[in-house]
Amino acid sequence: MSPSRDELLWMYENMVTSRRFEEAIAKIYFEGKTPVFNMANGTIPGEMHLSDGQEPVAVGVCAHLKEEDIVTATHRPHHQAIAKGVDLKRMAAEIFGKKTGLSGGRGGHMHIFDPDVNFACSGIIGQGMGPAAGAALSRVLQKKPGVAVAFIGEGAVNQGAFHETMNLAAVWKLPFICVIEDNAWGISVSKRESTAVERNDVRAAAYGVPGHYIEGNDPYKIYDIAGEAIARARAGEGPTLIEVETYRLAGHFMGDAEGYRPEGEKDGLFEADPIPKMRARLIADGDATEAALDEIETKSQARVDEAIAFARESDDPAPEDALTSVFA
Repeated sequence: MSPSRDELLWMYENMVTSRRFEEAIAKIYFEGKTPVFNMANGTIPGEMHLSDGQEPVAVGVCAHLKEEDIVTATHRPHHQAIAKGVDLKRMAAEIFGKKTGLSGGRGGHMHIFDPDVNFACSGIIGQGMGPAAGAALSRVLQKKPGVAVAFIGEGAVNQGAFHETMNLAAVWKLPFICVIEDNAWGISVSKRESTAVERNDVRAAAYGVPGHYIEGNDPYKIYDIAGEAIARARAGEGPTLIEVETYRLAGHFMGDAEGYRPEGEKDGLFEADPIPKMRARLIADGDATEAALDEIETKSQARVDEAIAFARESDDPAPEDALTSVFA
């Protein structure tokens, strides 16, 4: 399964938009946090997890999804939110804790929720597995169209929620796809030190479902395998497990000194940055000109600038609304 030219340009545009968005967030995040770093201070308080480098996973999968399809993501969700069509202005406002945010500023960047495009994420490791499978079950019971995709990290595969959900999804043959973003590091613990198997796609055999491992952080390969898995789910043939080798170009969180990485590892990752690699391939394959890609990049930057301006200019929530829509 190969992406069309329009799909390739859509994928590139969303990868660039995600990267530009996170570059803007990274710069703003340190406002008010210097010279002494305190994550509680500044324009954007709290933790911040960036997905720079992992953009191919989001676009390769979401290129196949429709509005009725469901996505659950992790604490590192911006690339997937953008690829699924989450409102960029309202997402920026949510990250800034503003009244115009997706959840009125209550959720922050790890709890982005946009029911208009069926997207949600959680800061709890592996938490998206059950809700995604539940959404897939709801589609089956209501005889409605739609598949559910749960994005998780390779560390989350060692959580009980992963195994329980994969088992039930297989038993019930749910229209469910689990996509594992293997960036090799669970915070500061390497995959080889935490996981008994070298590749998590082999775990699919335990549930009697197809398993795939995609090397090289390649959006073309991800598009191909994800397309097969999603078509299989739509046809009522049950779930698929996909693990993608990807790269986290930033630390686990903003302020992470990354002392756990071997010397020289980051240099190699930046050399494999997927955005310039895709740009070069688009031009080499004749799918786009340099001018066309420059125009896409300009458009993406303008969109991000507009979203950031909207967030900055939005009002803070009223103190008396602190408990509105909060349920104990």
